Amino acid sequence: MLRPVWRFLTIGLWLIAQLGLARAETFDFAPGQTSVGKLQSYAIKKGDTLLDVARAFHLGYTELVAANPGFDPWQPGTGRLIVLPTLHILPDGERAGIVINLATQRLFYFLGGSKVATYPIGSGEIARSTPLGATQVIRASDHPTWTPPPSIRAEHPELPDVVPPGPDNPMGDYALYLGWPRYAIHGTDKPFSIGRNLTHGCIRLYPEDIGQLFHDAPVGTRVRVIKDDLQVADIDGQLVLAMFPTMTQADDLDNGLIRKPVRTPNLHARVKAEAGKKAKLIVWGIVDAVAAERSGIPTMISLPSPTAPKAKRAGEALISSR
Repeated sequence: MLRPVWRFLTIGLWLIAQLGLARAETFDFAPGQTSVGKLQSYAIKKGDTLLDVARAFHLGYTELVAANPGFDPWQPGTGRLIVLPTLHILPDGERAGIVINLATQRLFYFLGGSKVATYPIGSGEIARSTPLGATQVIRASDHPTWTPPPSIRAEHPELPDVVPPGPDNPMGDYALYLGWPRYAIHGTDKPFSIGRNLTHGCIRLYPEDIGQLFHDAPVGTRVRVIKDDLQVADIDGQLVLAMFPTMTQADDLDNGLIRKPVRTPNLHARVKAEAGKKAKLIVWGIVDAVAAERSGIPTMISLPSPTAPKAKRAGEALISSR
């Protein structure tokens, strides 16, 4: 039986030591472009855990495990290939400031012009969800102090009134405070909580990622929080669908349980509306399979278009070795 991931307090550091904690990649995108990055594969090295792989490639735990069902997160198997879900569909709406998608557990920061950086996040538990809507960064602090709110103090009365900066501060080294009282985008002293629903509503980033975002996003940056678990995009002339685990399914994955299937209301209508004129090319059996699996991997759902470069069959996705 797998141990709950949140109880795992030590990690193998071979992969992180080899690759380093590099800055998350900043992508260029053109008008009308719907995605950045590409799917890749990675051969597990001796001593790797899926937590190590996730952090080294700026992925969250849930998105990596969902894309690789059947792998033991602690001993995934030396030499086995896993999918790195590093093809990211850009969120709908205005491409400005910070956009956080709770369903995909991913943050996008549009730097202005035609550049975007993206980071995995940790977000709120089911009963403590992060608010949806628009706000902005109203204050920034490096090496912040943390004042435990009443909800946390009720659970942990032993906490001090104020936690000073340092390795035990749950906010990490940087914090961007939002216009919503008691909510912030910040680092963490538990980096392997990224990609999980474990916070009291704040948004956590890996220490190396929050350091990058903190220095790039000034006070006044607009922030938009959405929850979109169904994404349809036109990539190189082909319709692609990505669907992500529900919060309950993510918690099941976190605890080493099998995801219970869920029904997606109005699935075909939602996909058809997103597809527009290309809806007539959709293979609906593949749509149903993608919705049942909810792996988060963008998958071809349309018949090949004669004008699409290197057109592939529906249901396929490009994976390149790393």
